[in-house]
Amino acid sequence: MKLNRRTLIGAVSATAMLAFGGTAMAQDYPTKRITIIVPYSAGGATDILARQVADGLSQVLDETVTVENRPGAGATLGTTQAANARPDGYTLFMGQVSSHGIAPAVYKNLQYDPVEDFAPVKLIMSIPNVMVVNKDSPYQTAQEFLEAAKSENMTFGSSGVGSSIHLSGEMFKARTGADMTHVPFRGSGEAVPALLSGDVDVMFDNLPSAMPHIQSGALRALAVTTPERSEQLGDVPTLDELDIAELDDFAARSWFGILAPAGTDDAVVATLSEALDEVITSDSFKKFADTRGASIEGGSPEDFAKYIESELSSWKTVVDEAGVTVE
Repeated sequence: MKLNRRTLIGAVSATAMLAFGGTAMAQDYPTKRITIIVPYSAGGATDILARQVADGLSQVLDETVTVENRPGAGATLGTTQAANARPDGYTLFMGQVSSHGIAPAVYKNLQYDPVEDFAPVKLIMSIPNVMVVNKDSPYQTAQEFLEAAKSENMTFGSSGVGSSIHLSGEMFKARTGADMTHVPFRGSGEAVPALLSGDVDVMFDNLPSAMPHIQSGALRALAVTTPERSEQLGDVPTLDELDIAELDDFAARSWFGILAPAGTDDAVVATLSEALDEVITSDSFKKFADTRGASIEGGSPEDFAKYIESELSSWKTVVDEAGVTVE
């Protein structure tokens, strides 16, 4: 088919207008409220961080940024909703090790693709998990707990199936042969109260949500799950250093980052990435991270994409070791 001059000019003009439209949108962005989806209930580590980031972004972008909690289905419900959101930069997602590391290895019928359905924006921070019992527990050390768990059934709570809190417990159980039953909740905001009331025996919680209760004396920290001790819990050993052969090289770290739906304009992603750099390098955010035993990460969207790919591979190995699958 031959194209006449008028048709060619029209096609070129349309392409130019589309390109200009995308550029103009990026230059004007944002012009309305931005929502960050959190796939857990309010009160947990992911929610607390998302609200801190939202406050910072609101100041940097001079636009309202809110948090919307959408818990359920082991955090896959909110993640799927974020993946299916309009890719215009006004719906973001607080991704974490669960949504973009563990869940793809655990769930056989996941409704989203952690790589194809998202545009990584910024890796925000990482934190250790901490093995905690309530103040009335008879166990003063991880060794004492393990000895008891080999002769009687223990329950361990988590923020949901497929969370790092869940998998930390499963790793502990698989490696040591402890008799432990998993009790999932819809976020740490629901799981921690169950531990405080004695409804579950132990939890491998994210440090930020457990720290206030540790500081108040309501929870007792037995060990951290990272290779190194936490600065905020300097007297609490790592599982790796407990002289328990089955726990050698035990390592489980939670991380958090902002993602947008796939197809979001590159210029919008760049704008968000730059704004988030300002947020996480601010004095207020550094204080926020320090008080929670967190390490601030950062990096480019490309760096975050590579990190997600490495996490998917690492957690698949852990899931296979623990033998955890969900239909």
